[in-house]
Amino acid sequence: MLIGAVNLGYPACPLNPVFGATTLSDTDSYLWLEDIDSKKSLTWVRAQNKPSQKSIESLPGFEPLRERILKILDSPAKIPYVTKYGEYYYNYWTDAKNVRGLWRRTTLAEYQKAEPKWEVVLDLDKLAASEKENWVWHGADVLEPSYDRCLISLSRGGGDKEVVREFDLNTRAFIQDGFCLPEAKSVASWIDRDNIYVGTDFGPGSLTDSGYARLVKKWQRGTPLTEAKQVFAGEKTDVSVIAYAFLDHGKHYEVIHRGVSFYKNMAYLKRGDDWVLIDKPEDADVSLSFDMLFLRLRSDWTVAGKTYGAGSLIAADVDAYMAGKRAFTVFYQPGPRKSYSGRGITKNYIFVEETENVCSSLYLWSKTKDASGEIVWSRSKVKTPDVGVVNVWGIDADHSDEYFMQTDSLLSPSTLFYGKVAAGGNCDERLKVKSQPEFFDAKDLQVGQFEVTSKDGTKVPYFMVSKKEIKLDGKNPTILYGYGGFEHSMLPSYRAVSGAAWMERGGVYILSNIRGGGEFGPDWHKAARKENRQKAYDDFIAIAEDLIKRKVTSPSHLGIHGGSNGGLLMGVMLTQRPDLFGAVVCGSPLLDMRRYNKLLSGASWMDEYGDPDKEAEWRYISKYSPYQNIKRDVTYPEIFIETSTRDDRVHPGHARKMAAKLKEYGHKVLYYENIEGGHSAAANNKQSAYLNALTYSFFWDRLK
Repeated sequence: MLIGAVNLGYPACPLNPVFGATTLSDTDSYLWLEDIDSKKSLTWVRAQNKPSQKSIESLPGFEPLRERILKILDSPAKIPYVTKYGEYYYNYWTDAKNVRGLWRRTTLAEYQKAEPKWEVVLDLDKLAASEKENWVWHGADVLEPSYDRCLISLSRGGGDKEVVREFDLNTRAFIQDGFCLPEAKSVASWIDRDNIYVGTDFGPGSLTDSGYARLVKKWQRGTPLTEAKQVFAGEKTDVSVIAYAFLDHGKHYEVIHRGVSFYKNMAYLKRGDDWVLIDKPEDADVSLSFDMLFLRLRSDWTVAGKTYGAGSLIAADVDAYMAGKRAFTVFYQPGPRKSYSGRGITKNYIFVEETENVCSSLYLWSKTKDASGEIVWSRSKVKTPDVGVVNVWGIDADHSDEYFMQTDSLLSPSTLFYGKVAAGGNCDERLKVKSQPEFFDAKDLQVGQFEVTSKDGTKVPYFMVSKKEIKLDGKNPTILYGYGGFEHSMLPSYRAVSGAAWMERGGVYILSNIRGGGEFGPDWHKAARKENRQKAYDDFIAIAEDLIKRKVTSPSHLGIHGGSNGGLLMGVMLTQRPDLFGAVVCGSPLLDMRRYNKLLSGASWMDEYGDPDKEAEWRYISKYSPYQNIKRDVTYPEIFIETSTRDDRVHPGHARKMAAKLKEYGHKVLYYENIEGGHSAAANNKQSAYLNALTYSFFWDRLK
């Protein structure tokens, strides 16, 4: 169990703007667009949406493309991924009939059939209709070990704020007098049947500057939330404070995670009646399993005379560690172009996933006892299909060594295998239980991996999907996709929509692995943090220049695409190297880096970008902040900016103000803001299909 495993997003912002003092308040003529729901702002949004939608919808092939994408997203042939709770395997499912979705369950025997029989647990479409709410599924926390109750989270319109309500899995109904939290960015976790830990908006002073819970309280069944007892308080400047209770291999753990910043945290383990601080590096992530305390290091750590490198995964006996002993088993040690990418836990084994040059490998750790009776762990490599990405997870780590394995690649659809680790660690026998169809025709396509030298001499890889008989004449319509932040890796996984909308019809698709991501571990990420941010942008520019140099494409045929932090990347590319690109799609972006930390939980990302209110840090941020670097007398490629009114991670004010300023300066801009949908800018498959059709129709028209 990862301590503090709450989704803070990449990045994350609350919904309503807070207007703090700023030196720009008198000079930013578009500050009013930060008022999300004002009549003036929404009138402006609708005035931008209408001509943008009309111009793209009228392009040849738009409607057939939208319909095809929707069929992919609604396809009954998708893999229904499941999570086991007790005797049942639960799945959340959407399709053409179930727009908001079904939460349903089945047995393993049924699941292994081509067409399983499902028992519906909760029908969100019926619930939304009966309650007259646009509910979007946000998941469920199931009570262990009885598995008969859960806390269901529902969002209005897809934002991060959610309502939490207790649900009975036997009667399949909400409990009228059960635990219930009003709409907020809440975290709730079962302690036992009659008590939960709650972090939510308790009123003035209860939230951090980032908009998340600062206080953790223990709430007892049958009492009002106002009487919940406070167990911990963080600082206002923290990102968030979260409490969790969970079972692992029969042991009950209770943990508090205090996020001091995005990458620095303090963790407390409950020992008896006391909360004991876990002594660890402040930027290390901690988790608990197998009676061991795991640390995933972001920086080198020298302890007890040994140095463990950044990117390592090490573990020690919980009791021994809390008593001060520092004897570790090294479960992962990074190497050149190698990094840890995850792990799967079963009753007796640990799978460790590795990426080497951005392709997956898998290892199994088995435990035995030495002559003295001490537990010793040993590693063996697992045979996996020769594909780009492999993920493994235990089905029921408390009770069995069963596991699921998923494999896919840029051109190979996802396949799901079921297996069980045999005595001695043999896990090579697996049963293929589910596989996706080929959603696009890949028979004439090829994948290549290339490497380019960035401005400072660093080798940066990227993947290219193209026709096998591609002509290197500089005329191929090409999309270069990038992210480059928050240690988030861009892996070569199957992209059904991009394949159908772009690759199949002859477009070249480029997946970049620029610094700021996690492709080569924490150091690859840190190389582009804060004052080094420009290196991520230099990497992206180097890839674009390499594509042009190799005559894959040319500026008039080269488009770029990114969202969220990748939207910031798009804004920087627009303002720094407009000569390299013919079209830009910028989704849910950060763009005003002078005010990003004022727009609610933007403060949580200062560990990534820096603090613009500090003169020394604004000095380097100001050099790339897109909103501040727009110029009148420069020719920019046409940009299509997408966002959502209900995005409570990245404030839509970024997108609105950028579009308004570009238009004021006479530049070509298309703008579309979905009134609902959250950070993904789409609350359901229909909205997602529409948005994707807008994106790829725009690209095809401008780049072909």
